[in-house]
Amino acid sequence: MQRTLIGMLTPSSNTVLEPYTAALLGELMPEVTAHFQRFTVREISLSETALAQFDPAPLLEAAGLLNDARMDVIAWNGTSASWLGFEADRRLCAAITEVTGAPTTTSVLALNEALERTGVTRLGLVTPYLDDIQAAIIDNYRAEGIEVVAERHLNDRGNFSFSEYDEATLAEMVREVAKAKPQAITILCTNLRGAGIVPALERELGIPIYDSVSVTVWKTLALAGVDPARITGWGGLFQDPRLTA
Repeated sequence: MQRTLIGMLTPSSNTVLEPYTAALLGELMPEVTAHFQRFTVREISLSETALAQFDPAPLLEAAGLLNDARMDVIAWNGTSASWLGFEADRRLCAAITEVTGAPTTTSVLALNEALERTGVTRLGLVTPYLDDIQAAIIDNYRAEGIEVVAERHLNDRGNFSFSEYDEATLAEMVREVAKAKPQAITILCTNLRGAGIVPALERELGIPIYDSVSVTVWKTLALAGVDPARITGWGGLFQDPRLTA
């Protein structure tokens, strides 16, 4: 059997992305499997200490360890570039590919591709982040021609605590954002329990919802040559012909 091996660079305090990624890939296992390497992330803020967590060096070291297992694709499964600036992820991907030879993506670059391919210019934003992090995210999307027309955030510096918010809390945040009638809504954080609530909320609201863990799986499958449409029951992201071509 030919296997497809997907490598995920994972924040050390994250307890959501691994089980949800495995669940998303459940129908494709054992043909497609995800493999994880952690590096230290304990707090999300604009403090010097928190920003230093995303220095490329530990991510490149983690990517090298993943590549000992001959990954077909490697992803930074985190959203730091949404406030640090999208160019940070572009540089990181180039560096990882140079070190490992594997094609590379990130949660944020995957989301941005989905927004571009579906023509989204009015976005709803749901995050757990602090006020200043949220403001930076909104500014970065505005600079790309995407207006955040409604947002909700939990004003939490986490990162572990993000995983403790339940699905009902997140669903209510999504519903509040939906009132502004954005073209799409993103649940932006790979340590929020967003993926599982997407299908029912999309049916209820009639708005595409892009969860960070889900978009990372979507893009890594595409890079590995596996049709994302083989994933069913996890929302329109995987079935939208604009995103599966």
